[in-house]
Parts: sequence; C-alpha cells; structure tokens
Amino acid sequence: MTSRPTSSSSQQPPAAPAEAATERPAESVDPTQAPAAVPSSVPTAGQAAVGVVGMAVMGRNLARNLARHGHVVALYNRTPARTDAVVAEHGSEGTFLPAADLGTFVASLARPRRIIVMVQAGPGTDAVIDSLVPLLEEGDIVVDGGNAHYADTRRREQRLRAEGLHFVGAGISGGEVGALEGPSIMPGGSPESYAALGPVLESIAATVDGEPCCAHMGPDGAGHFVKMVHNGIEYADMQFIGEAYDLLRAGGVDPGAAADIFRGWNEGDLDSYLVEVTAEVLAQRDARTGGALVDSIVDAAGQKGTGSWTVQAALELGVPVNAIAESVFARSASSHPELRTAARAALTGPARDTLDAGGADLVEDVRQTLWAAKVVAYAQGLHLIRVASDVYGWGIDISEVARIWRAGCIIRARLLERIRGEYAAQDLTTLLEAPGIRAGLTEAQDGWRRVVGAAARAGVPTPGFSAALAYYDTLRAERLPAALVQGQRDYFGAHTYRRVDDEGAFHTDWSGDRSELRV
Repeated sequence: MTSRPTSSSSQQPPAAPAEAATERPAESVDPTQAPAAVPSSVPTAGQAAVGVVGMAVMGRNLARNLARHGHVVALYNRTPARTDAVVAEHGSEGTFLPAADLGTFVASLARPRRIIVMVQAGPGTDAVIDSLVPLLEEGDIVVDGGNAHYADTRRREQRLRAEGLHFVGAGISGGEVGALEGPSIMPGGSPESYAALGPVLESIAATVDGEPCCAHMGPDGAGHFVKMVHNGIEYADMQFIGEAYDLLRAGGVDPGAAADIFRGWNEGDLDSYLVEVTAEVLAQRDARTGGALVDSIVDAAGQKGTGSWTVQAALELGVPVNAIAESVFARSASSHPELRTAARAALTGPARDTLDAGGADLVEDVRQTLWAAKVVAYAQGLHLIRVASDVYGWGIDISEVARIWRAGCIIRARLLERIRGEYAAQDLTTLLEAPGIRAGLTEAQDGWRRVVGAAARAGVPTPGFSAALAYYDTLRAERLPAALVQGQRDYFGAHTYRRVDDEGAFHTDWSGDRSELRV
C-alpha cells in the first residue's frame, strides 16, 4: 500500500445509542458527518507529533498533558468551539495546532501519524474511525483511548490492519485528573505501533521510581482487556471498603471516627488511593444537615458497564471471579429500591446493633479482612488476564500489569509492588500461592473468619468479604461437592462423569440395573 486519497464520500453508518461504559462523559460524534477534504495548502503540515480527537474532559486533559511534556499536539473536535476553548484557556501550557476539519487535522501530523481518539465508546468511535481511515496512509496509528469492549477493539484492529494501518486499544486509568497529571496507560496493538507510540505515551504516564506506568500489553484487544479487568478489581475494592465501613458502623464507630481509622490504615499495608479517598469522604460534613455527608447520600450505587464486562468475560472463559461478581451484583442490589422496600417489610433478622466481635479487636479484624479480600480480588483479576492471554495469544506479562498499576490509576496501592515482585520472581498459577502473599493470608485469616461469622450473626451483608473467603476455601479444599453435581448431571441427563481411579468417561444406568458403563 502506498498512499490514500485525502477525501472520501463513503457512506457513514447510521447513528445508534452509545455503549454505557465510558469512564467520563465524552464528546458525541455525528456518524453521518462526512470527513472534510484536506485543503490544498496547510501551513502547519507535519508539525504535530500527536493528535487528539475529542475535546471533552478526558480528551482535553490528555491533550494538555501531552503539550506540557513538550509534544506539539493537533486538536480536533466535531464542535470547533470546544477546540477553540482549549487553546484559549490552556494555550500557554504548550503548542497546540487546532483544526476545524479532519482533513486539516490529519495533514498537520508528522508521519507516522499518531491519532488518539477520545470520544464516546461504540458507534461514536466507529464513526471517527470511518472518517479518519480515508485520510490516512500506510503505517499511521489510530489509538482508541476510551473504555471500549475488547472484542470491539479486536474487530477494529483486524479491519485497520487489512488497510495497512495500526489500531491501538489503550486503556487509560486515573480519570480526568490522571489524564492531566499522569495516568496509568495500558496500550495493546502491534509491536511496531508501540515502537512509534510508546515513547509518547510513556512520557505522559504516571511514574514510580522513574519507571513510567505504561507498557505494551500485547496485540489487538490486550490493552482494553487489561483495563476492563482493572475496572472489575476496582468494583471489588470499592465494595470491600464499603463493607469494612458498614461493619465498623455496626460496631458503633461513627463516620468521623471511621475516617480516622481509614487514615491510619492508609499508613500501612492498605496504603492505596481508594482508602485515602474513603477517609476524605467519611470526614466530609454536610453543609445542610451538619452531619456526615455520607449519611445524606442515597445508598444506590451506579455503574457504567466495565465491571459487568469483566464478569461476562470470566463466564465466557470459565474463570472464577466470584468476589468481583458479587461486587457488581451488590451495586445492582443497591439500585433496586422497590425490591429492598418489599423485602424490608416482609423479612426478619437480627438487629445490626448486635454485631459482636467475640472479644476480638473489631477494627483490627476488619483491617485484616479488607487486606485479604483485596488480595483475592487481585488474584481473580490477574488469573482472568492470564487465561485470556493464553486463549487469545496475547503474551501478557502479569508482572508488567502490576507494575503499571502502581500509580496513576484508581486501584493504585502499595500491595501492587509486592504483587509485581512475586510475579517477576516466579511463574504463578495464582497470586495466592506466592510465598509472601500466602504468609499474609495465613496471618489474616483468623480475623477474616471472625468478621464474616460476626457479620452473618448480626445480619450485616458482606457479599464481597464472604465471596472472597469462599474463593480462598474453594481453592484450598481437597475435594469439592462438584463430584455430587457430576453424579446429578449424569442421573438426569446422561452427561457422564470421570472417576478418580480410572481414565475415560463413565455413565451409570440409573433407570435400569445401575451398572456402570465406560462411554
């Protein structure tokens, strides 16, 4: 392939509802808008090192981050006023080349063109890609920095590869602040694309001990898969912290005192962004009531989809992620007021004020439980990544995943340095078998079991903590009741079973003489 035409009249796909999972509100795109032709004379041709399409919060902040690090940044937004606003408000931060049309935007980029698309996931992304492709040349790179589903990324990468173009699905975590000050970046795509794109992304990523929190994850959908699992772990982490707070509250700790407890925990092995944020939220007073703000917030948590995607992918790949799944379902349960109202009127149980730690230190037991459950969530997520990597041939380095999550992202935590070291030192089937992690779980499990038992007796729901403990006990069990399940399946459906003392599949003639047959 040599070059592409600089204009196109190809028909665009019809508009459709955008996918639900986007980290931040993004600029919507009119899929029916045809790309403009490149002007015959573009005075800024080839000057920009990178371009950003979409000037909503994430795109704008990412462009500013790039400019702050010395990159000349081309800007394009469907609504030119947003592009103009970025230049007017932040032009002093670096060099921006605003464009009113895609043709001018593309022509202003140095080869190979590096274009980061920051628009709403779904049809909006496809519309931008459709408009860009006719304007690009072989070797150019299109990056989707949104929360796309990894299957969509695989589809888009295959399509653009056939056109001689590189498509990179890059997970970007850290929200709008991270996009501006240094996110964790998880790019997929071809090694060739990362050779050209990687130095730019690494220059704007968060750093730990001088190491950028950005690394090539693997081909096609690897980057967006890793970001999806990151978000699934984030769901679990937030649920665990919520359960920890709920238990402290049931034990008589008010929000202000709980804030102090979380601040103390953040000085130790629970040091993390989410624990830090929790202390701030719990300490906030409500200007209207004078009480704790958390008591004035409706107890129904929203979600944008990536947690559900993680659970769906785990089901498709046959990977157990029950702690993550329970965290997703806990949000769903919180958001069904009619269900909760009906149940409260009909069901009985112990009063929450009966929570009894059995003479143990409730605060310390909850701390140990929170740490152990967080470890399980990381173990489940990283195992899911490993299995997907094997299935799709991505070759993802799990230690690198842990490394780039240490800063810039929502789940950044001190624990990730330990996880990185464990995976770098040995080939682990599960994080739970790592020597250092195993020792910590052994130390924590007495308190963990006391907390789950006390919560059950007091009627305090702990779906996350309970599921994490069940996972721990499931993996360490010598035998599981799945043997009975296989017998049941053979009884009603002749699905056969395997024996512990012989090879092959077997079936019992349940409706006849109950003799066993080798199938």
